[in-house]
Amino acid sequence: EGVITSLPRPCSQRVLAGAVSHSDYPEAAKQIPRVGGYKTVSLETVVSLRPDLIIAWLSGNGMEQIQPFIDMGYPVYINNPERLEDIAKSLFNLGRLTGHPQEALMESERFLAELKALETDYSQRESVSVFYQVWNDPLQTLNDQHIISEVIRLCGGRNVFADAITLVPNVNIESLLQADPQVIIASGMGDSRPDWLDTWRRWPTLQAVKYDQLYFIPPNHIQRHAPSILLGARRMCEQLQQFHDRDME
Repeated sequence: EGVITSLPRPCSQRVLAGAVSHSDYPEAAKQIPRVGGYKTVSLETVVSLRPDLIIAWLSGNGMEQIQPFIDMGYPVYINNPERLEDIAKSLFNLGRLTGHPQEALMESERFLAELKALETDYSQRESVSVFYQVWNDPLQTLNDQHIISEVIRLCGGRNVFADAITLVPNVNIESLLQADPQVIIASGMGDSRPDWLDTWRRWPTLQAVKYDQLYFIPPNHIQRHAPSILLGARRMCEQLQQFHDRDME
């Protein structure tokens, strides 16, 4: 869930001096000065802020962006939660490193409590087959090693491409038709439901189309390895529940 390259200097509390462009949750995060995006970070801008701790996301930033800061002697906390429980551990670690241990412990425990509540409410329900669509061209999904697949399982779902070899595989229409998921959930790039989600209606024999089970979750609520993933998890659980509820109508 994270590793720190070296200990920062002692400090009672730290404040955020800079963040990347997509750091927009909660609302107050939008006011923090920007140092780049998720693909590139300006080394010069970061250095100008004179940080005594740098927080990096391994699977997002990559070591090619992180290593220069390590080489310059900065303490770097490399965060890379791979499971939902790891997010709670990251919260606690970040709280200790920034001088907010009690607040971090409370947030960590709150995250785990909500996670447990979702598991209790949904994980034991009859399995629903799910296709999680990351993008449409190329047609992309996720395998069982991705944290979103854990969300699918949490909600009582089964990822139809769980056994794919790569983490974010490209798939074809034929394999999707053969898998015949009961629910299709799309993310996309923005806060609006992507138009391409409805292209599946061209195949009316698909269970997800036949039962009108085409759903959308904003990527900011599901594709970030952060506490906000619980917003997407709850939404997904409610969507899969709608598949069960259709039999009661």
